[in-house]
Amino acid sequence: MGDETFLAATLPVLDLAVASVTAVRDAAARAGGFDAGPPPDPERVAAAFASDRLLRLDGAPVDGFAPLSGFFRAADGWVRTHANYPHHRARLLALLDLPDDGGHAPSRDDVVAALAGRSAQDVEDRAAATGAIAVRARTEDEWRASAAGRAAASGPPVRTAVRDDVAPPRALTAGRRPLAGVRVLDLTRVVAGPVATRTLALLGADVLRVDPPRPPEIEVQHLDTGQGKRSTLLDLATRDGRARAQELLERADVLVTGYRPGSIEGFGLRLPRGAVHARVTAWGDDGPWAGRRGFDSIVQAASGIALVEGSRDGTARAPEDAAPGALPAQALDHATGYLLAAAVVDALADRAGDGRGRETDGALARTAHALLTAPGRDPAHGAPRAPGPRCVVEHRAQVDGRGGVASTTRPALDRLAGEAVDDHPAPARPWGEDEAAWAP
Repeated sequence: MGDETFLAATLPVLDLAVASVTAVRDAAARAGGFDAGPPPDPERVAAAFASDRLLRLDGAPVDGFAPLSGFFRAADGWVRTHANYPHHRARLLALLDLPDDGGHAPSRDDVVAALAGRSAQDVEDRAAATGAIAVRARTEDEWRASAAGRAAASGPPVRTAVRDDVAPPRALTAGRRPLAGVRVLDLTRVVAGPVATRTLALLGADVLRVDPPRPPEIEVQHLDTGQGKRSTLLDLATRDGRARAQELLERADVLVTGYRPGSIEGFGLRLPRGAVHARVTAWGDDGPWAGRRGFDSIVQAASGIALVEGSRDGTARAPEDAAPGALPAQALDHATGYLLAAAVVDALADRAGDGRGRETDGALARTAHALLTAPGRDPAHGAPRAPGPRCVVEHRAQVDGRGGVASTTRPALDRLAGEAVDDHPAPARPWGEDEAAWAP
């Protein structure tokens, strides 16, 4: 079997994955002044993209989705929900008029029954209005014809713009860790943002992830994407939390945010002159869905990917005619994360010449558009081949207050400057337990 069986799907997922990791490798080579070398190992890339499926705790697999997350039949098609976080679950149940009063916790069967008589479009509209997360599964033609789909087709997955503010230029470090001495303030969650900042840490950056105390992060998710960083808690809703965050930001070279447009700006944080601000969102900054919540699985469903992958002839049938499927990995998240990291490296390298600040923004929906329009569909594909044990590394971990052995994937970048990269600089530290300070 060839490399193409890794991440096998109707859409060319492995091509997207390898291209996004190659973009990081090439950016690092330009910044560090070394030869980029051979292409990334497809097996290592596939493992990194499917990391949540390969994650093990004491040998046991981890389910990345909560019971109320997934596809559900509506009266006229399918909806995809996302309820991994408690507040999203609560909003979904409220939307469906399912009380969760402690006496009876609504089950998946309850949600199935509640959705069966409702219009998929009505569920999507009510979710957008109430802050719940649910979308109608569309065909790719429906998405392409919509205003939100046209916005997603407006540019590449990651875009960069130059600002007018200037700071004294500062050269990057030559060699395989060109970001040594660069400070990255990481205000991201879930997958795409943490993948980007984990990659920046691999290239030498001091990455400090900042989360609010509530809601707590899903610990296994942090274990999967938190390598090489430190993790601290600050409540930006308080004056003291905002003040401390601003102090950290004043000494940062890069701010990476993973919340909806305007969320971080609403706290009044001010970028220092010459800083790089990298943002990742589900739908991008323009179009009618710019302010909506979203995750990889939700973008797959809305954009037509789910119906393409659910069809064995490679066409996206009408929602009522075919059950939706999914990509073999959260490929929109991972690809956008690597492409965002590559853009940050290039922005820092360019800043070393002119000192000017830069904005880079990635959108999962634009990455979805790139995947849907890429050549090389394979509707006759077989099941994806699982990467082998050489792509996995074991280390001690602490989850839910207990210690154990975690098996996580090795970096997608298998070589830098001719040297093998066997693991990230360090395993993920316990979530939120570090000091809110830069490393000495």
